[in-house]
Amino acid sequence: MADMNVFEQWESNIRGYCRLYPTVFKSASNARQVDEAGKSYIDFFAGAGVLNFGHNNEHMKKALIEFIQNDGVAHSLDTYTTVKRDFLDKFADTILKPRNMNHKMQFMGPTGTNAVEAALKLARRVTGRKNVVAYSHGFHGMTLGSLACTANAVFRNAAGVPLEHVVRQPFGCETRCEGCEMGCGTEAVDRLRAQFEDSSSGLEKPAAFLVEAIQAEGGVHVASQEWLQAVQKLAHDLGALFIIDDIQAGCGRTGSYFSFDGMGLDPDIVTLAKGIGGFGTPLAMNLVKPEHDEHWNPGEHTGTFRGQGFSFVAGVEALKYFDNDNLMTDTKRKGEVLKEHLQGIVSQHSGKPFQVRGKGMMQAIDLGDGALAKKVAQECFSQGLLIGACGTGGKVLKLIPPLTIPDADLNEGLAILSKAVNTVVEGA
Repeated sequence: MADMNVFEQWESNIRGYCRLYPTVFKSASNARQVDEAGKSYIDFFAGAGVLNFGHNNEHMKKALIEFIQNDGVAHSLDTYTTVKRDFLDKFADTILKPRNMNHKMQFMGPTGTNAVEAALKLARRVTGRKNVVAYSHGFHGMTLGSLACTANAVFRNAAGVPLEHVVRQPFGCETRCEGCEMGCGTEAVDRLRAQFEDSSSGLEKPAAFLVEAIQAEGGVHVASQEWLQAVQKLAHDLGALFIIDDIQAGCGRTGSYFSFDGMGLDPDIVTLAKGIGGFGTPLAMNLVKPEHDEHWNPGEHTGTFRGQGFSFVAGVEALKYFDNDNLMTDTKRKGEVLKEHLQGIVSQHSGKPFQVRGKGMMQAIDLGDGALAKKVAQECFSQGLLIGACGTGGKVLKLIPPLTIPDADLNEGLAILSKAVNTVVEGA
């Protein structure tokens, strides 16, 4: 057992993931982490979606070493730097222009919740309204504004103050979830429209609709195209902003850069973080339509760590993966491998209420029981696989390995997962 006394003695009780992975990691490469005892673990968690391009990506490492050796500007607030210019140019050329998007890029703090907070603030500024429509099972961050839009009761109960100005609605799942009685289709959007159109309903028009095309932390619920289009139309009919939170599901995770690509959507704001920094270095960015961005006054929304030189350098290398279709084609292929394997587990345990959900290389198996999922995750860890739980009560095991994972590691990890499920279910 690794020596973890210093963590127990000095680190806050708030720590969480380390309780699932009780060891001390020393090194990492692509889809593997190695602890200080020399045990190697296949990583199906990838920093909660940060490490889409693997641990210590060689292209990024080389670029970062060169940047440091040349005394590059690591911290710049929002002053102009050569590496920021490189990132802006590359993102516009690779992602925005091919999609006919003219969105402005706004940098704020380094995390996803900073991106959501800025988006909410701007939506309220643009519309002069307070309320935001958010969705059941949604996750948008831990600071108070984004937490108000987050649905998870455990996270919300830690706030200590009222979490207000949010209208909660059912999420429009592509596949009906086991046991779901919320009414997740476009009918719910129609009902909400009727309320907003009735001047005596008492419901005020909102500033924004905040939605994930795939609810990652909420249990890997995939929204239907029809539902997303209905929500977007309602938002625009009401003069509200349509905001897509693509913080975990974006940056290539689903087989295209955005999780909503090809759905005929035109979001007013897209919130991004996690994978855009490439190497695991923190970076958050909002894509904002120019007519909304004009409502900001210079310096009105700041952030000490919005000029991350390391993230710009690594982020440019990440964007090079989208110069052709090779990675995204491989991501779709590997996603099918993940999906088919999980469906095999469900078939093997046909008497259990298990369900597979996902898109691309964000796949999940809903085990219907948080205690069961926790035991499976623990068994996976003991056998050398890192996997995380999500969803209501932690009943869903989410598979988000690096997009660059070798086939051998992918298959070995899946074999460990199958064995772990069998071991726990048979021993229950």
